[in-house]
Amino acid sequence: MSVKPKISFENLEVAFASKSDAELKKMYYIFATMNNNLAASLGIKLADLAFALKLPINGIMKKTMFGHFCGGESIEDCEKSVNKLAEYGVKTILDYSVEGEGDEESYEATKNEILKTIERSAGDPNIPFAVFKVTGLGDFNIMTKIQEGQKLSSKEEIAFQKLEKRVDELCEAAYQAGTKILIDAEDSWYQETLDILVYRAMEKYNKESCVVFNTYQMYRHDMLQRLKNAHQTALDKGYFLGAKLVRGAYMEKERERALKKGYLSPIQPDKASTDRDYDAAVKYCMENIQTMNLVSGSHNEHSNLLLTELIGDYGLAENDERVYFAQLYGMSDNISFNLADAGYNVVKYVPYGPVEKVMPYLSRRAEENTSVAGQSSREFDLIKKEMRRRKIKNN
Repeated sequence: MSVKPKISFENLEVAFASKSDAELKKMYYIFATMNNNLAASLGIKLADLAFALKLPINGIMKKTMFGHFCGGESIEDCEKSVNKLAEYGVKTILDYSVEGEGDEESYEATKNEILKTIERSAGDPNIPFAVFKVTGLGDFNIMTKIQEGQKLSSKEEIAFQKLEKRVDELCEAAYQAGTKILIDAEDSWYQETLDILVYRAMEKYNKESCVVFNTYQMYRHDMLQRLKNAHQTALDKGYFLGAKLVRGAYMEKERERALKKGYLSPIQPDKASTDRDYDAAVKYCMENIQTMNLVSGSHNEHSNLLLTELIGDYGLAENDERVYFAQLYGMSDNISFNLADAGYNVVKYVPYGPVEKVMPYLSRRAEENTSVAGQSSREFDLIKKEMRRRKIKNN
């Protein structure tokens, strides 16, 4: 008989235990702004303009959006966030969130920075994963041409070989360091090329344990089957499948491109279909946990509760190393901190990088919070409730 876990995402005392009254007040103003679509959009545009005009706004950004959603400008800057999260049982993924500039020099610089995150992760139980985006290491246009079956020029062939080498170098570094590495999902029109690189690394480094993880965007209507196919291939070839599940981040872009180029959109018809497939994927991973590892990257309360129930149903310890919950730094603390308080493995993605170069990341966070129905409202409501709770308690 299934026993429901004793966990509530409404426990605000646990959710905001790491926040001082001043920090909570700052969160209030940030989410009040993000809860207003016009104000959020205008704020991002003004920040972009200020950086373009070389105005000195770094200090303002560090006290507002950047300071809330990022750990700092460097790995060293992130140490305070890593330690603070660890105090409450929440682990960290150092996420270098600077987008590539499209040349070999920037790709090499990104690879070297990610190597530093792997080195920092080695031997530290509070930083169990490293992460990277393949487009930070090479040209997505070349990956697109490969997926479309187009012939590469000799120059493109050389560039792609360099990309392959960088991906392998990072995966090997994680393997040698005894840590795990997550590879982000990206656009559908070159994801299959990306997958080839990831599964090649899995076959090489996931023989004894799960080191390399691929990411599955469940807002794609074919992704549940792709996950199952990938698992079957892993079984056939004798390696562990590392699966990070997310709902997805590029929906409008995907639909617009499909419409423009006249092909069937890969995106689910509605949110209910995405939710259904996400939960089905969680169940599939748990059914096959002996041959898979799972990172559930979700801000959805139902999906997180479902996973806690499945952990209980399959008789696993809450902190079984094969199962992790993941959320973004600065968001859904009611989920992350309550899960950690109950003994589950929880990681926060802690982005970092120079303020002006992390602006695209911050823009996406603002867009997601305003476009996902109720996301910023939910965060804002919880902050207001906690402020009221503290006021009553202190009176």
